Amino acid sequence: MPELPEVETIARGLDAAVGGSRFRRIKVHREEAVRPAEPADFRAALRGRCVERVSRRAKWLVAQLDDGGRWLTQLRMTGRFTWGPVSPLRSAPHLSVSFLMDSPTGVLRFYDVRRFGRMWVVDPEAWSGLDERLGIEPLSEGFTPDTLAAQLARSKAPIRNLLLDQRRLAGVGNIYANEACYRARLDPRRPAGSLKPQEVRALHAAIRKVLSAAITRRGTTFSDYRDILGGQGGFQNKLEVYGRDGQSCRRCRGTVERTVMAGRSAFFCADCQS
Repeated sequence: MPELPEVETIARGLDAAVGGSRFRRIKVHREEAVRPAEPADFRAALRGRCVERVSRRAKWLVAQLDDGGRWLTQLRMTGRFTWGPVSPLRSAPHLSVSFLMDSPTGVLRFYDVRRFGRMWVVDPEAWSGLDERLGIEPLSEGFTPDTLAAQLARSKAPIRNLLLDQRRLAGVGNIYANEACYRARLDPRRPAGSLKPQEVRALHAAIRKVLSAAITRRGTTFSDYRDILGGQGGFQNKLEVYGRDGQSCRRCRGTVERTVMAGRSAFFCADCQS
């Protein structure tokens, strides 16, 4: 599933492509992509509206509309957007929704192989309610070692699991939680509340550094993730532990191990993460 760096990359691409543009026509090719709304209601909510800007909140794509509403998209496992010149809004394999835009004129398409991606149009009050349920953004000025310490304090949950809790820290997923723990030299299985102040500072710095580095490289591509122009990410070439079980640790030459925590794979070097 795309995480913060991938969603941020797509948001920036969408903002450059359709920011300031108006919806001329919308075609829903797969109704499940816009449920629980009816396709007619989804189209009516967007037709004629202008996209003022596209940004990211947690793992959501958030397009601010000129009537104060928000067009929200969750990519989930295989959802992706493409942007290109005007062409008929015909159905195609895995195509879920098409948007004909005006000024600049072009067609935005949303494809989803596994059909888990979803879109909603919400009013300002509904968006405020959703936003309030999400945790702090890890690249924001408000995310400090002290705010991280407050989230970790007295928690018996493993560090990796706590970092994945979107109510605490918005946007961090399994790839970057594992990588941050490695960079901070922390065993992802340790209880979050056991960290000493210097370890919290190291984890805080590692989270921000790994996310920023991944954004610079436009995210991590293993299989499906692409930006809106079809480009792959490049951070997969910089991963230290994620997906590298059985290989040598690049830092200490120990062996990267894999375990399962809360149904998700976790990767670490037992020799240099404690």
